[in-house]
Amino acid sequence: MTTTVRTTPVLYLRSRALPATLAALAAIAVLAAWAADWLQGRPQFDHTARVPVLALAPLLAAAAIGTGFLSHTEELDRTAVRRWWPRRLVYLLALTALTAGALALAVPGHPEQFGAPAMVRNVVGATGVTAAAAVVLGARASWLPMTVYGGAVYLAAPRTPGGAAAYWAWPMQPGPEAAAWAVAGTAYVAGAALLALRGAHPGR
Repeated sequence: MTTTVRTTPVLYLRSRALPATLAALAAIAVLAAWAADWLQGRPQFDHTARVPVLALAPLLAAAAIGTGFLSHTEELDRTAVRRWWPRRLVYLLALTALTAGALALAVPGHPEQFGAPAMVRNVVGATGVTAAAAVVLGARASWLPMTVYGGAVYLAAPRTPGGAAAYWAWPMQPGPEAAAWAVAGTAYVAGAALLALRGAHPGR
């Protein structure tokens, strides 16, 4: 006989190791703020020196969020009375908003170039890709696809923004680039929908 259980939001959050995820995100935000300030303060650099921070910080944050999708209560998940998809969606949206806001504060100024808008876009896109990877590969390996892709784009993206590169090299585009926002937004919507409906692939 199958036994069903009721879960509370607190139990759900504890099963996802939320405190550890929040601690990791806070550390990433502090490190990003320090690195952006240090790079921009170098006499040989201008605001474009923050590009490494805009590329790396969202990858680290998305990895922290993705690994937090790991469930230590798979039996509980399968036997719960209430549907899981609203909780998964709210959890993802809340962490994305919190992370985007914190990292945007790490790169103030120059919104027309590599400032807060570009950081928010990269957080949104990286988190969407990571969410989709959690469904396919599992939470433990969810960081891998976006990290590989982000590293490749960082090395291969042309110096001149716009054009076709705005689609495939969206993490390296300035903030106002509409095509880059479209790709990042699409990735987030698709990843969030997959994660909400399917959940992370059960890890072993």
